[in-house]
Amino acid sequence: MRILGLDPGLRQTGWGVVDASGTRLRFVAAGRVSTDPSDGLARRLVQLADGLAAAVADHAPDAAAVEETFVNRNPTSTLKLGQARGVALLVPARQGIPVFEYTPNQIKKTVVGTGHAAKEQVQMMVRTLLPGADFGDADAADALAVAICHAHQRPVPAVATAVGGGR
Repeated sequence: MRILGLDPGLRQTGWGVVDASGTRLRFVAAGRVSTDPSDGLARRLVQLADGLAAAVADHAPDAAAVEETFVNRNPTSTLKLGQARGVALLVPARQGIPVFEYTPNQIKKTVVGTGHAAKEQVQMMVRTLLPGADFGDADAADALAVAICHAHQRPVPAVATAVGGGR
């Protein structure tokens, strides 16, 4: 299964792609989509949509996983993040790709083992779980962590549970 992880943001949205086979993970690609802060909101959302559509087209994921929005003290920033997140949900969904959502604490707990891990701990575990991964920045590392979380949280297909006559 090929999984696209997305870490939405209006300035930069990180994306990361992993292949998952059973419990084995393989790094495929990672990057980020940046928007021009001098552009208006609508134009920036188009930039995000175009960049994410290119990542979807280039890597043909079977599933997408998106980090849920956390509410911060600035309601305007939270609203803008929510709009960027909407684009991150929409782009794969329009291509018929199932989209899953995970909280920041779920992602950190799955990848690091604690829901309150620091960004540096997440990046270190992404490097450990995906040897040779070249992600370049924190946004792409966070997106890979979202993909890893989905790889570990996704339901096991019925065929896998029936191997050896088990139920």
